[in-house]
Amino acid sequence: MEVRCHHRQGAALVHGWLAGRVVQADQRMAAIAFDVDVFAANGWPIPDRILWCAHGSPNLRRPAERPPDSA
Repeated sequence: MEVRCHHRQGAALVHGWLAGRVVQADQRMAAIAFDVDVFAANGWPIPDRILWCAHGSPNLRRPAERPPDSA
């Protein structure tokens, strides 16, 4: 999944789409884990790098399809 959030990109803090993996889900929410540092809207780092998003949130989407590598 991809989540629109504050995260590190190189040395900069940016707000944009970041790919992660679903580690837990229920009927209302999904927990997405990331390999890079993510931050709350107030700038505080999220220690476990897991963000919870409600299903149907505009900040949650499936990853964009990427064309296969041509050999």
